[in-house]
Amino acid sequence: MTEPVRSALVSALVDEAGAGVSTGQSRRERAGAAPPVVPDQRTPNAPHPRRGRGPLYAALDLGTNNCRLLIARPHERGFRVLDGFTRIVRLGEGVSVTGRLSDAAMDRTLDALRQCRNKLRDHQPGRMRLIATEACRAAENGPAFLERVRNEVGLELEIVDRRTEAELAVTGCADLIDGAAQGALMFDIGGGSSELAWLDFRGGRPRAQGRMSASIRSWQSLPVGVVSIAEKFGGVDVTPEVFEAMVEHVGSHLRQFRGREKLKQMIGTHPVHLIGTSGTVTTLAGLHLGLERYERQKVDGLWMRRDQVDETMRALLGMPFARRVAHPCIGKDRADLVLPGCAIFEAIRREWPTERVRVADRGLREGILISLMDADRSQKRPNRYPRRQVNGQ
Repeated sequence: MTEPVRSALVSALVDEAGAGVSTGQSRRERAGAAPPVVPDQRTPNAPHPRRGRGPLYAALDLGTNNCRLLIARPHERGFRVLDGFTRIVRLGEGVSVTGRLSDAAMDRTLDALRQCRNKLRDHQPGRMRLIATEACRAAENGPAFLERVRNEVGLELEIVDRRTEAELAVTGCADLIDGAAQGALMFDIGGGSSELAWLDFRGGRPRAQGRMSASIRSWQSLPVGVVSIAEKFGGVDVTPEVFEAMVEHVGSHLRQFRGREKLKQMIGTHPVHLIGTSGTVTTLAGLHLGLERYERQKVDGLWMRRDQVDETMRALLGMPFARRVAHPCIGKDRADLVLPGCAIFEAIRREWPTERVRVADRGLREGILISLMDADRSQKRPNRYPRRQVNGQ
């Protein structure tokens, strides 16, 4: 997998200051009271980031719906977040209908990327990876848009393939997998596509989180996401009949999953659980907990039983659009997308029913950071078995 070259980016960052002031961390990245869940790879933000030591790393994920950035420094076995940025840009709005990125969507995204550029310029990370996913993969003018980003903003993004996207999501969520489980099905519900990865540990489990993708037995990228489903079926007034039609549409794609029946058999005979990373799953978790505002540290790592998911979905399906808009864990930007996301989640649950799902408020950016840091650690690690010299060679 290729990585953007830092020097080209840094020179471009110096050329242009850009416009606007960053809004900083989104509400989904502000910490609340921490429950006794699995240790978070993303330790709390450093109070004085410039006083720290060690290299800085950055990861940017430009998806169909969101533009997200994380800047971090290695810390113990994980990393400490120094800065971040999240904005809903809906870059892929209309792509499922027209096949092209719209002018308005590109303008919104360029504005968000300028703010990301400003943060990168301020922190000057030594290593970074900036990726674009389904919207730029699917749109006819996706590559041309990224060329415009390079020329106007000074950021060079790479369009990653679907397998790479699935592997990075697995890497980012790996430490949330139950240590006693012999398998897990990870799913990442995106705006334009959704990735699934079946992890099988019956032959052993990788010790390093950055190697977890080696346990992927089968994976699939569904050509459906919250934006594309909403554009096909609607997301404002979703009746039970419309919701069932959404679920069936997603289910028709799931039936093409390689190893579908073998995964079902494994679920019936071995400890296997779901792990979900997306705004859909974290929203359900926030509703289940009855949060007055979204609190990442209460949601990330939360276990939900099957009956708890059922109950929360029923409540959400019965919630009028105006209430979804007003709910602090949903809001106007997600009110028309959360039920399409629930339909994708429900199709997965029906295809592979498990007793528990683990909620992950982490994903591609964390996977990128862990991969970069692991690669650097491997290069610095001394060779335990130096080559023997023979005949003076």
